[in-house]
Amino acid sequence: MKIGLQIDSFTWPGGPAEIAPTLARIARTAEDVGFDSIWVMDHFFQIRGVGPATDPMLEGWTTLGFLAGLTRRARLGLMVGGIHYRTAGLWAKTATTLDVLSGGRAWLGIGAAWNEEESRGLGFPMPPLGVRFEMLEEMLQITRALWTGERGTEGAFNGRHYQANRLLNSPQAITRPHPPIMVGGGGEQKTLRLVAQYADATNVFGDGPRVAHKYAVLREHCERIGRNYEDIERSTRVDINVRTDGSSGGTAPARILDQFGELSDAGVQHVIISVSKVEDLTRLETLGRDVVPHLARL
Repeated sequence: MKIGLQIDSFTWPGGPAEIAPTLARIARTAEDVGFDSIWVMDHFFQIRGVGPATDPMLEGWTTLGFLAGLTRRARLGLMVGGIHYRTAGLWAKTATTLDVLSGGRAWLGIGAAWNEEESRGLGFPMPPLGVRFEMLEEMLQITRALWTGERGTEGAFNGRHYQANRLLNSPQAITRPHPPIMVGGGGEQKTLRLVAQYADATNVFGDGPRVAHKYAVLREHCERIGRNYEDIERSTRVDINVRTDGSSGGTAPARILDQFGELSDAGVQHVIISVSKVEDLTRLETLGRDVVPHLARL
């Protein structure tokens, strides 16, 4: 099992001036202790369940570029991008840029999006959900064309929502055949069908039985179109409050390993965690010492 870190809050001591150095320490520590990937959200307001909308939030692609210059091994991605925030061709171009500048470590995480509050607040047009799924499928088709060959197909695309007359991508991504595409979400009729048809990874939420069910649905979609189910990496996201040495509260590393083992039994290959109070680096160090070394057997 692989392990990733999602950084979903920037509400740290010191205010805006301390966000960059704190983020740098977190990213370097995560990589040093063995995390395989680092992720940030594609949001502009803080989301419900994490904090009030007024809490600090950084734009995702810019943040990943910052992290690319600080790290050397961990892969980097959005968990996950909102389709209507950027035009179709820009998704592939931005992910290509991150891949080139990080030495081949970019993920392209994408989904149909949901946060109407921030979209309306900042003036992003937010079409109905069904339209956003149509946009998502066309964007995936354009992206695959841009990541074909040495410079893209250079052909045209005429869809219902996007029109492009030269699908040129230069420089091409370092990762071959292309940076992995993750389609996030567990919708069984639309999202998981798009995963089967276009993506290299899926990310669904829930406990062991729930994610196992979602993976079973994904397998059915793969069988229907003749796709090898095992070619798709299966991930999930988990919130962790890790107990450090001498601390009270939180979850002991042994119990975290049990939880990850249950997810592994359900088919999870990559667990992406959000760590409570991650700015306290002893939490990452504890995971690196007491959890990460044992993941290879899961």
